Amino acid sequence: MTHSNATDKSAPPSSERQSIEQPNTNQATTTLAAHDLTAFQRHILTVLDDGRQHGLGVKADLEDLYGKEVNHGRLYPNLDELVGLGFVDKSDLDGRTNEYELTDAGHDALVEQAEWELQRVAIQNEGDA
Repeated sequence: MTHSNATDKSAPPSSERQSIEQPNTNQATTTLAAHDLTAFQRHILTVLDDGRQHGLGVKADLEDLYGKEVNHGRLYPNLDELVGLGFVDKSDLDGRTNEYELTDAGHDALVEQAEWELQRVAIQNEGDA
């Protein structure tokens, strides 16, 4: 099951997309890996939390965030790693283009990171009072 906040009307229905790789369902590995993601990988997950996209769409959103070009050699290996960790599903859109979608585990990793950051900020603010 995947998590999606938006529906991409240009993409074919799920029944027409062919899954390329199955996510890692080992919960212990997924839980540990959530703490080891790079900022770049968390940004990819954040972009995909808005809904499924093809790789160039992810690239464009990241370039908007960073204000500079994101190299294919950086993006696609990180997408593949996130697929391997079970945070992202990868499917074949049209025989040439891959589509990426955040899984529930990927969404949970984002929430976990955000909660940890908010807790740290709250603790630091209490110390300043």
